[in-house]
Amino acid sequence: MIRRKEQYNEAIALTVTEEVRVRFNETDALGIVWHGYYITYFEDGREAFGRKHGITYLDVADSGYTTPIVKSICEHKLSLRYGDVIRVETSIVDTPAAKIIFRFKIFNTNNEIVCTGETTQVFLNKEGNLMLTNPPFYEEWKRKVGLLK
Repeated sequence: MIRRKEQYNEAIALTVTEEVRVRFNETDALGIVWHGYYITYFEDGREAFGRKHGITYLDVADSGYTTPIVKSICEHKLSLRYGDVIRVETSIVDTPAAKIIFRFKIFNTNNEIVCTGETTQVFLNKEGNLMLTNPPFYEEWKRKVGLLK
């Protein structure tokens, strides 16, 4: 079986940066952030992206869809500690497929990359059916932000 490699448009950079303070409950007894919370920081980044670029989870729901995560990648490079103020940089990856891909970089206060990652979300309609083409609201959004002509 031959698989077609997806083409991504890296020319248009839609990126948002969000600051997050590491909370006490996110750390272990040594004050180091538990690895699972990095996915929560990715969520903070997706929320900030949606607010800035007009595609929040509520916008998606109001259009009659949900976008569950079907894949997440998280690569840890350095540790975070209680009280750190981090920067979550979130970018969307343009793909013609019916999915939303976000890439993340998390920086510490020294501007060092502590984590990188990616999430992939698909579209489900009200009945819970997987959409094989981009929903009309998403195509409209992509035109509005310059990802489609």
